[in-house]
Amino acid sequence: MENLRMHLDTDIPELGPDSEFAELAAEVFAMLADATRVRIILALRTVEELSVNTLADLVDKSPAAVSQHLAKLRLSKMVHTRREGTTVFYRLVDEHASALVIDAVKQAEHVVGSPSHHERSERRA
Repeated sequence: MENLRMHLDTDIPELGPDSEFAELAAEVFAMLADATRVRIILALRTVEELSVNTLADLVDKSPAAVSQHLAKLRLSKMVHTRREGTTVFYRLVDEHASALVIDAVKQAEHVVGSPSHHERSERRA
């Protein structure tokens, strides 16, 4: 257990099974438990910002559906908005949601038996 604590950031309170943040963490996972929202996070992780219409094209959903998902992500403080005329642009608040999604994708790769990103990198070396 001591090794685990050594790897945690020092500004994070001690995280044990009784952590007061467990319920909030579960809410974060629930927010990301939708494939469209995962795709939106993946689309936003490599760019400064995108409009609803561009995101809708990227995730192959209607702009109305993407807007609803973005509203939830905004309420959960995962995305920020910027308005330019009638167009609203979205960007990630920080890298945390992106890191969670990337880790989830890596876990999914392990589950289905695909070589993970780090295994592919090791083979190239």
